[in-house]
Amino acid sequence: MPIVSAIRQVNSLHQMKQGPKLAAIPAGWFLMGSDEGQDNERPVHRVWVDGFRLGECQVTNEEYAGFVQATGAEAPPFLNDPNFNHPRQPVVAVSWFEAVRYCEWLSELHGAHYRLPTEAEWERAARGGVEGKVYPWGDAAPESLPQYPQRWVNGPEAVGSSDPNGFGLRDMSANVHEWCSDWFQADYYASSPERNPQGPEAGERRASRGGSWRHHIKVTRCAARSSIPPQFKYADYGFRVACDESYLCRS
Repeated sequence: MPIVSAIRQVNSLHQMKQGPKLAAIPAGWFLMGSDEGQDNERPVHRVWVDGFRLGECQVTNEEYAGFVQATGAEAPPFLNDPNFNHPRQPVVAVSWFEAVRYCEWLSELHGAHYRLPTEAEWERAARGGVEGKVYPWGDAAPESLPQYPQRWVNGPEAVGSSDPNGFGLRDMSANVHEWCSDWFQADYYASSPERNPQGPEAGERRASRGGSWRHHIKVTRCAARSSIPPQFKYADYGFRVACDESYLCRS
């Protein structure tokens, strides 16, 4: 699909000013991290996260096209590639800065506070309210998912392809890595605050979560952490939006 055609397919949700579909993530405590993963996932620690809302799905090409059309922002580089340009696929190869600008634009459009989730919010949401499970669906290995060998071969799937977790979120830990708001610090868990951690004050890389279509193991554990410099644009990096519960976000 040519870039012009993709840009013209402005999502009807935006046109009608209804906003993205959001799932309510209730306030609560959870155990963040893992003793079984990498060193940067330790120590396992108790964290409180205030209630917020998170996009049921990753931001799509169709949705991002509305932002490009409205603001004149640069179009993502893969919109002429049939492996990445379906309107319902997650938008990829947007930098952290572009993801933040999208959230700012969405906030202005809908009179709310859209933003990227923190790492703590993302992990709380991915766990779906169930403690101690490895993946959003439980402890079964990713290879147990239906048609796993045939999925994510040349690019991400259309959003919503996976069953929802306990909070109604789809494609958590799969499809594309998702930008988070935090700076990344490998040993941050040793000193992070107990309530609503926001990440370190500065850094060189931004945190990300979730799996990647191009990895050998295409689905990550809920606790798995990743990061890249914020200006990078990779074909397996996208994002989903969060919204503060105090705003009247529509779901």
